Amino acid sequence: MRFLLFLFLGLTLIPAHSQSTAGPTVSSFSIDAPQLGGQRKIWVYVPKDYAAGDKKYPVLYIHDGQNLFDASTSFAGEWNVDETLDSLKLPLIVVGIENGGDKRIDELTPYPHKKYGGGKADSYLDFLVNTLKPKIDATYRTKSGKKFTGIMGSSLGGLVSFYALLKYPDVFSKAGIFSPSFWFSPQVYEMMEKAPKTKAKMYFLCGDNESKEMVPDMRKMVSVVAKNRCDCLNLTKEVEVPGGEHNEKLWRENFGRAVKWLF
Repeated sequence: MRFLLFLFLGLTLIPAHSQSTAGPTVSSFSIDAPQLGGQRKIWVYVPKDYAAGDKKYPVLYIHDGQNLFDASTSFAGEWNVDETLDSLKLPLIVVGIENGGDKRIDELTPYPHKKYGGGKADSYLDFLVNTLKPKIDATYRTKSGKKFTGIMGSSLGGLVSFYALLKYPDVFSKAGIFSPSFWFSPQVYEMMEKAPKTKAKMYFLCGDNESKEMVPDMRKMVSVVAKNRCDCLNLTKEVEVPGGEHNEKLWRENFGRAVKWLF
């Protein structure tokens, strides 16, 4: 657990890379985030053929945006989101939301931890849903309905992505839940148990070498989700990677399979 704490705290440290690796279809902008008390940098990937047509695209929102596209801004290597989507030729817009630095724990956790604090995800998701999403839908050619809107993240980002599905069932219909830190806010188990039946797609991923709690915690949540709906719907995917560790390598190597399944 100590190693995982270093990692999710360390995601706010200064990256060691200097050369940008973001592709030509990746751009960024800053937006006022009144719910978060300042501005927030947003990254946007559009498919290669975006400028050549007028079709609309589904959208995936991903947390920790500085780690998705560019080695020069990443903490410990990027996810290669743009390269992966280009190779898959998947018609999808991806919106990366930079974390709030030393506010990351606050923003990505739905309930406070008695030792580590946090618990302000409601404000973060309010920003995402009610400030950022309208901006994205007004600026880009998006399919804005919940059927075409997903959310994804790793570690605390996995936790808040799962929480977002339950809190905003009319906004998100799918989530990539990578290495979720359910231990930080275990109240989400009870929240899931009491939730109305959901048809949201959930892609759970973890490595069996992350921590002794990771696999059991994820399996527990998958079991709780299974009690909420019929397995025949094929709406849940659970992947446990042998030897997988709590790092960008695990999430980068599995992003493509997850996004193909979700969309």
